[in-house]
Amino acid sequence: MILLDQLEAQLEVLNAKSLRRRRRTADTACAPRVTVDGNPVLAFCSNDYLGLAAHPKIISALQQGASLYGVGSGASHLISGHSRAHAILEERLADFMAPHIDACRALYFCTGYMANLAVLCGLAAVSGRATEIFSESLNHASLIDGAKLSRAQVHVYPHGQVQALQSLLEASTAATKIVVTDSVFSMDGDLAPLAAILALCEQHNAWLVIDDAHGFGALGEHGRGVLEHFNLRSPNLVYMGTLGKAAGVGGAFVAAHATVIDWLVQKARPYIYTTAAPPALAHALLTSLDIIGGAEGHARRLHLQELIAQVRGDLRLQRWTLMPSTTAVQPIIIGDNAESMRAAASLYEQGIWVPAIRPPTVPDGTARLRITLSAAHTHDDVACLLDAVNTLEARA
Repeated sequence: MILLDQLEAQLEVLNAKSLRRRRRTADTACAPRVTVDGNPVLAFCSNDYLGLAAHPKIISALQQGASLYGVGSGASHLISGHSRAHAILEERLADFMAPHIDACRALYFCTGYMANLAVLCGLAAVSGRATEIFSESLNHASLIDGAKLSRAQVHVYPHGQVQALQSLLEASTAATKIVVTDSVFSMDGDLAPLAAILALCEQHNAWLVIDDAHGFGALGEHGRGVLEHFNLRSPNLVYMGTLGKAAGVGGAFVAAHATVIDWLVQKARPYIYTTAAPPALAHALLTSLDIIGGAEGHARRLHLQELIAQVRGDLRLQRWTLMPSTTAVQPIIIGDNAESMRAAASLYEQGIWVPAIRPPTVPDGTARLRITLSAAHTHDDVACLLDAVNTLEARA
């Protein structure tokens, strides 16, 4: 039992630091008002930014997709698992992102994590160990892991510091240079200075890999994410967007120049050796894209912006700090792990579900409540949340 004793001892260390993770079980569909472990709660913790996860039209499309293509894909894309639904989705995604990427093609993945591993390992394979990756310090774990797995030399530059990135690029003699960054930082809610970063990449002949997990669908006039938000276009861009957040279904895609996509099909191990996602999901995502790019998607994004403004205008914090975010991610820094857990527990007891985020997901001393907004929330929902948070902080 020595091995189990070691694990138990380490779990107790996590307990003592208020860092042990525990799951709650949702009994109903993803929505603002859900039943969790048998309790009705008002939820501010999903990434369903446009409120599409339980949209009737998308549910119907998923049912139709299962009728057309069955449940499983049966194999990897390069064996027999690449269905007509996958092919049509990739064509639609390429057309959707074409205003911002030259000769655009798209590649569909089962998850965003796999997509990021594939992109970084695949691009690094061009020059092997003669590759250097320049990674933002607050990048998502999937980007950090992809950089490590690539076996390239990795340089980490401070959060949002374009000058520091410039110095690193100027000093580099690598055959292949890859700059990689989140667009919307998922725990802070702020945006990377992408226009300045892209200019550096073009100047130094470097790829710019953008993880737009929290921007695709939610940002831009037509929902094309940060590329549309900042009006970016370049052959140096490799864009990753997830399809289980604002798009409401699942999976992810990479959009880039056709040559890049062809290279990834040849060399990206997380794509080559993974069973393809169920084609019914790809079929349902066609309806998601219709909504995101249409009048309904535009209206939902406008409503989401109103909710963001409501949070920023009506929170009255004295000790805790609302992070400077203009996105659907609205974090409140508390600092102490235990206090953050108590705050989240107190809100949950009142029927409001907001998660406490602690290290190592965020730096030590920056534990927080992470509020995420959805277009499916109402102004009354948000008012209920803000009243509870204001009262809780005043009494803390």
